[in-house]
Amino acid sequence: MILLKLASKSLFNRKASVLLSVLTIAISVMMLLSIERVRVDAKSSFANTISGTDLIVGARTGDIQLLLASVFRIGHMNNGVSWQSYQAISSKRGVAWSIPLSLGDAHKGFAVIGTDLSYFEHFRYAKKQPLRFAQGHAFAGVNDVVLGADVARTLDYQLGDNIVVAHGMGNTSFHQHDDNPLTIVGILAPTGTPVDKSVHVPLKAIELMHGSAQAPDSHEHEHEHEHDEHTTHPSEHHEHGQHHEHKHASPADLVGTPKQISAFLLGFDSPLYSLQVRHNINQYQAEPLMAIMPTVTLSQLWEMLAIVEKILLLFSLVVVSVSLLGMLTTMLANLSQRRRELAILRSVGAKPWHIFSLMSMEAVLISVIGTALGCGLFYAAMWASQSLLQAHGGISVSITPLSGYELSLVAGIIIAGWIVGILPAARAYFYSLNDGMSIKT
Repeated sequence: MILLKLASKSLFNRKASVLLSVLTIAISVMMLLSIERVRVDAKSSFANTISGTDLIVGARTGDIQLLLASVFRIGHMNNGVSWQSYQAISSKRGVAWSIPLSLGDAHKGFAVIGTDLSYFEHFRYAKKQPLRFAQGHAFAGVNDVVLGADVARTLDYQLGDNIVVAHGMGNTSFHQHDDNPLTIVGILAPTGTPVDKSVHVPLKAIELMHGSAQAPDSHEHEHEHEHDEHTTHPSEHHEHGQHHEHKHASPADLVGTPKQISAFLLGFDSPLYSLQVRHNINQYQAEPLMAIMPTVTLSQLWEMLAIVEKILLLFSLVVVSVSLLGMLTTMLANLSQRRRELAILRSVGAKPWHIFSLMSMEAVLISVIGTALGCGLFYAAMWASQSLLQAHGGISVSITPLSGYELSLVAGIIIAGWIVGILPAARAYFYSLNDGMSIKT
């Protein structure tokens, strides 16, 4: 206890240099814990980019290719799923809900997704968080459109604005559907997922746009047919927009009867149905289909990015090493300046091992105070950046007590600090063996 009291008073007398060492260790601990927590939560959030969905079904292709196309809007789907197959599979026993997805169109580089109202009701992300509207509501008419948060922010769109969809993914557009302008009725809240970069329209709108583009020779007949389907002549879109404001289409009118869709999502009453239905879909006789479990495929995709985890861990370890080396440099630099202090201790009866213990204890105290302060800064940083990481990085950060692995990292830093302190303590020990405590360099 006497040595602990002496070490505390000695550190207080050198508070300027000690504070610098404590701050460097605290910042390194904060960075190490933050990187580790973000790494773990990023992996969890990546695996939950789509959450609560048991199966993704599409035309037979690779697992990762289907996942990238349907969830991340990366790549193309050369084949689709017939509407009859979608209805047959989604009506099977145990299926709680289904979400059809029609891809292949874009608006100024952002993917356009044709779907129905079940998308806004059942789609989940992160830890089964539902989609929320920052403004407006889900589409209620055939010419309505709902934007993701990034689309609205990047293109500076507001409710009531009209947009035109183009055929073709990304920035490559093969045909502008100028005869089918859509009105923005909703803007989703940020999710940090590909939903933010998506433009959502009713399936019926996709059907009408593609139908009008495919048969220009039967122009008059198509307009008569569109009138029967509660749509309007392209030259009458202005009147239709005014009429649309006070008349909502039924859910069936928003879907129509498309020939095929790109993929669809399935949720079951019980997870026990997943493997059975997946096996049946993979053996489906009507057309070549495949079903993947998104959580499993996302984990496989993350394993391909394992090098990123190693780089983050290496970076954080380098930061901790630099801070400990800084503490070592400070203690060695102060050793010669403390000659008088150590000589007085020797004159009042302190033995060399007392000097060694005192110096080692100072290093441990600096490490403990630095790691404690670093843990406090870590929680403050996580609390301050929680919403930002979720909205812009898609990382759902959990503010929970330190895990066993994180505690082992903290303990490792304290032990490393003690080991670093052994060198100046050893020098002080050997110097104290000389009469007069003459410090030689």
